[in-house]
Amino acid sequence: MFGILGLGFLLGMQHALEADHIAAVSSIAARRSRVGDIVRHGLTWGLGHTLTLFAFAGAALLLGFVIPEHVARPLETAVGIMLVGLGAHVLWRLWRDRVHFHRHGHDDGTIHIHAHSHAGETQPHARAAHAHAHIQSSGFRWRTLLVGLMHGMAGSAALLVLAVSQAASPAIGIGYVALFGIGSMIGMAVLSMVIAVPLVVSARWLTWANRGLQGVVGVVTIAIGVTTIVETTFG
Repeated sequence: MFGILGLGFLLGMQHALEADHIAAVSSIAARRSRVGDIVRHGLTWGLGHTLTLFAFAGAALLLGFVIPEHVARPLETAVGIMLVGLGAHVLWRLWRDRVHFHRHGHDDGTIHIHAHSHAGETQPHARAAHAHAHIQSSGFRWRTLLVGLMHGMAGSAALLVLAVSQAASPAIGIGYVALFGIGSMIGMAVLSMVIAVPLVVSARWLTWANRGLQGVVGVVTIAIGVTTIVETTFG
């Protein structure tokens, strides 16, 4: 029994390191500049992932209901679409907040050229924008939770097969899923700290490098999303 439960915890940590999970959390963390905030996003993703696993695993172990293949594949495709959307959002934010130059003249013939960015202009006033940003950083991370919920739905089929086949009772099966979820939360929290270091350092001292990292995250996330769509649709 302890061997099965320990296996669930270790597989949960390994599960957090899958490419689509890394891409999703990285795209969400790309706009953040604090380590604690990025780690909380990772933990929130793990929470959503675990909640969905509990729902589906409980149905499988107690009611004998397992996600059929013809339902699991569309869910994987939906994850791919979600990743494309997350990556595209990162690139769109980069484009919107880009620094560009304005040229204007005065009545006396003087011409000025100055740099300008539209970052933070989603609200009509600077104070409203600051309040909005504060709410986003201190409130619950609902979008990250939804991403975790979607990943849990799409990735639960294989877990359920293993849990049902190895568990001697529903209680052990639920314990397996619980430790799997805890392992995935810890794994994603550790991974988030690794992701946070270059993002935070570059955001504070190397703006060009931070924007480059965000661009890479956006492109890679889109690439993984497209690959997932192709594999689940035509594979």
